[in-house]
Amino acid sequence: MPIDPGPTLWDLPTPRRRDRDLVAMGGDLEPSTLIAAYRRGLFPMPAALESEEICWWSPVRRGVLPLDGLRVSRSLRASIRRYEVRVNTAFRDVIRGCADPARDSRWIDTGVLDGYTRLHELGWAHSVETWRDGELVGGLYGVAIGGLFAGESMFARATDASKVALVHLVDLLRDEHAAQRLLDTQWQTPHLATLGVVEVPRAEYLARLEVALALPLPAAFTTTAG
Repeated sequence: MPIDPGPTLWDLPTPRRRDRDLVAMGGDLEPSTLIAAYRRGLFPMPAALESEEICWWSPVRRGVLPLDGLRVSRSLRASIRRYEVRVNTAFRDVIRGCADPARDSRWIDTGVLDGYTRLHELGWAHSVETWRDGELVGGLYGVAIGGLFAGESMFARATDASKVALVHLVDLLRDEHAAQRLLDTQWQTPHLATLGVVEVPRAEYLARLEVALALPLPAAFTTTAG
């Protein structure tokens, strides 16, 4: 089970009706701060590339993936059979894959890598990985708190490798509490929309978050493999 990192040193805000997507700036990426932020509906990301200042976001229109709304195409179903999927066996390597400077996620720097690795070691952050012939070819990582899974980033080095990881993640979340679980994608992008991600108003997201946080973790995230 996750280890409590204790209280954060920072007074993180709760998003207000008049706030835009960017809610606050400053703070750190210590486990205690990250957990406190996700519980308030916040997540960290710099406002611009090359910026070292931590910014805390809570989108006015939040991207979420309904667990019964995932769209799996015929070609994706075929891809699922080509990969092996593992959980929490190569967490740091997954973040490195997401941090590839050729991708939009090049904001994932050493501070993010170290902060989320510490969170993983405490049992709060998790990776879902796709493997082929013993090689890591895709995956995703995020933070699990009760019934919330806050997806951070995904990557693929082979066709549909990240999508296969997402399909497996949804399967992991589909238990007796599935109707109240919350799979957060931060924003809805055109790519994520093709997979079933929808937008909800921030007030609705925060209300659903409160319910989700009271749920037990999915069984797959109660231990950390590596």
